[in-house]
Amino acid sequence: QVQLVESGGRLVQAGESLRLSCVASGGNFYNYAMGWFRQAPGKEREFVGGVGRRVDVTLYSDSVKGRFTISRDDAKSTVYLQMNSLKPDDTAVYYCAADRVGPWYVPRHEHEYDYWGQGTQVTVSS
Repeated sequence: QVQLVESGGRLVQAGESLRLSCVASGGNFYNYAMGWFRQAPGKEREFVGGVGRRVDVTLYSDSVKGRFTISRDDAKSTVYLQMNSLKPDDTAVYYCAADRVGPWYVPRHEHEYDYWGQGTQVTVSS
């Protein structure tokens, strides 16, 4: 059983940067692809991006491509979401998720992920 704990969410101004962290425990972190999702008020949860078991395998949604970067540190069992040029539309609860897959694959659908964190709130003011 893998436990995931996100942190780093807070209130920021539009244009600022923020880095979220997600620490995993209870499993071999290197066996899991890691994804980030977000859910804004009144909207469905959506895929933000993910990183495969290989650190050079990443996937991003079009809405964040070029602004957000996902990285992982297997020694720390941690995945990061670096968010730059934040916009009010980025306001949401951000979740990390883990899925045990092959090294070259990054799942992008919720049902593919086995484990989820509790979420961290990011609010971007205009």
